[in-house]
Amino acid sequence: QVHVAQSGGGLVAAGGSLRLSCLVSGRAIISFGMSWFRRAPGKEREFVAAITWNAGVEYYADSVKGRFTISRDKAIDTVLLQMDSLKTEDTAVYYCAGDSISTVEEVYTFWGQGTQVTVSS
Repeated sequence: QVHVAQSGGGLVAAGGSLRLSCLVSGRAIISFGMSWFRRAPGKEREFVAAITWNAGVEYYADSVKGRFTISRDKAIDTVLLQMDSLKTEDTAVYYCAGDSISTVEEVYTFWGQGTQVTVSS
């Protein structure tokens, strides 16, 4: 059984930074990759970033490119999202998901519980 524990998030002023963490435990094996999605108020869940587990190749949505950095620690089955230069439009519930590299959320087999990120003006 897969357990996905997210941490980080919170309230930050525009221009500030936050770091999200996602720990995968249980019997899950990450063989392909992990991704971050987010759901802003009144909007559908959207792709944010992804990273391949083997080579660490990164993919980003255009809206966060240059501001967010995804990384992974294979030794502890953890994926991170460093968020810099935050904007009010980044306000959303953020979810980590695996084990895939895709903008299509239906292909993911496990999800974190979500964590709130609120960016104030």
